[in-house]
Amino acid sequence: MRNGRLAGGIAMKTLESLTFDNAALRDLPVDSVTENTPRQVRGACFSKVSPTPLANPSTVVYSASAMRLLDLDEEQLQRADFPGYLCGSKSIPGADYAAHCYCGHQFGYFSGQLGDGATMYVGEVLNSNNQRWEIQFKGAGKTPFSRSADGRKVLRSSLREFLCSEAMFHLGVPTTRAGSCVVSSDTVVRDILYDGNPIDEKCTVILRIAPTFLRFGSFEIFKSIDRMTGRMGPSVGQTDILRRMLRYVKHGFYSELPGEGDEEEGAVEMFRQIMGRTARLAAHWQIVGFCHGVLNTDNMSILGLTIDYGPYGFMETFDPGFICNSSDKGGRYSYESQPDICKWNVKKLGEMFSLVVSEDALNSVTEEWDQVYESSYNEMMRKKLGLLAESPEDGSLFAKLFETMQATHSDFTNTFLLLQSATFLDGYDTDRISQTLTENCLSVAEVRRLLKPAFSKSQCLALMRVIQGLPEGAFNPLSMYGIEVGTVLRDHEIHQNLEKLETQTDEERTQICKAVWSDWIRLYKTRIDLDRDNYTGPDYSGERLTVQKSSNPVVVPRNHILQRAIDRAELGDYSMARRLLAVLERPYEKPAEDWLCERDIGDKGACAVS
Repeated sequence: MRNGRLAGGIAMKTLESLTFDNAALRDLPVDSVTENTPRQVRGACFSKVSPTPLANPSTVVYSASAMRLLDLDEEQLQRADFPGYLCGSKSIPGADYAAHCYCGHQFGYFSGQLGDGATMYVGEVLNSNNQRWEIQFKGAGKTPFSRSADGRKVLRSSLREFLCSEAMFHLGVPTTRAGSCVVSSDTVVRDILYDGNPIDEKCTVILRIAPTFLRFGSFEIFKSIDRMTGRMGPSVGQTDILRRMLRYVKHGFYSELPGEGDEEEGAVEMFRQIMGRTARLAAHWQIVGFCHGVLNTDNMSILGLTIDYGPYGFMETFDPGFICNSSDKGGRYSYESQPDICKWNVKKLGEMFSLVVSEDALNSVTEEWDQVYESSYNEMMRKKLGLLAESPEDGSLFAKLFETMQATHSDFTNTFLLLQSATFLDGYDTDRISQTLTENCLSVAEVRRLLKPAFSKSQCLALMRVIQGLPEGAFNPLSMYGIEVGTVLRDHEIHQNLEKLETQTDEERTQICKAVWSDWIRLYKTRIDLDRDNYTGPDYSGERLTVQKSSNPVVVPRNHILQRAIDRAELGDYSMARRLLAVLERPYEKPAEDWLCERDIGDKGACAVS
């Protein structure tokens, strides 16, 4: 073990000598019922469980940098018994397995008790830097919250979560980490496309790492009966537990805040921090083109981390209405909706805090959201465009950029790379730059292939007549047939765009795209000149390029890239998954393989994950 040391003289641990201090189970109430059966868990935040062993576990991939948070080096990660420990087949000394009880608003409706149905708290490891890291198994078997499910995850979804967790960390986006992905020979039945054709898939467990996995939904166990759904939290009325949770979170994760002697002041300041972190997280997502897909309150971290990677997607062709979740028929969690949905979720968290804290004080905090989000978003956008100082016109410039990207069907990630590599100072040439950007646009045939309406043109027109005749806020009768208003409106726009393309040639489209880009480039050039005029440093060109290169990734985990690694892994070849991890750990550097940077024209990003 290299003399048991890491560089810098930090003592390393073995799997058997990790330092556990399981504060959550010590400081928060644990269920007195020990049977692992589906039930309502009242008056408790956790229920004790045990992982269900898996047969013949083997390591698909691990993140050495994530596992170093636990003081584990690669010698430990390469041990023959490592997969057994990291899937729950062998118990880690000091671990204390439990499932967390939480509720949630799912697609806008309160669903009552949810909880860790396929996830298990393993314990909290204190590392040599005195950092506390909660570790979790995802896919290790049934818990009291599994309901009718089997508590298992499969290789396909597990590898997606593992790779994206680590990719987001290296992109600089706040996130939970993934330490390992372990597959077994045991299988479960999954209907991937929900089309009645189930298949056997291999059971897989990932190790997740974060300071805590508490979420907004953790506080919704106290919610009173919901007027829309008739459901309530299992611990409604038990505000003593709510106060314990607030003290636990503040002491453990927001101890630097004021209000030590005033619980209400401390809770309000903590809520302000949670709001701010969540707003900045939403800005991060928009900046890298990430769509979470399932922004329910139970999937929102109280630390402002990206959590619970399910049917996520990185946008390829820019589309503000991009939906990555095939179950999101109404587009509630589309790319453009994410900031507003996160704000809505913060308000729901505030409703739970208001059971013991001034509602007016919490509402005043929520009103700060727009300013915090816009400030964070604009700051990050300036970096992507290499603008070193702010200007009142920046919001308009950014909005027009995305309008141009949408009109020309440009690739999200590659557009910023092309702008980064273009010359806007000495040797500036609008025509050359617009020509380069036009080559990043789709042809007529490619756009037609990309635009896939759910309804025919005649069906869409008939549905539009129904929608347009509805009074504002009225019940949508189409919902009885599974048809959402958002779906119809998107289809209407798609048909309008397809109509425009019916007689358009590629040459005409190229000229249109070039003209649109030229208009925006002139605005951008004017803004760069203003930025340079106000610059007082020694090397404006060099500094702006440095900022851009650290803000515009070359590689993101696009669906088609992930699918290649998954396909190989399902055949027992893990080399591509490991290579992809290595590339995603250096997202701002160009990899040797060009296909890792290419867009997939026909991929709209929507997927189902289980």
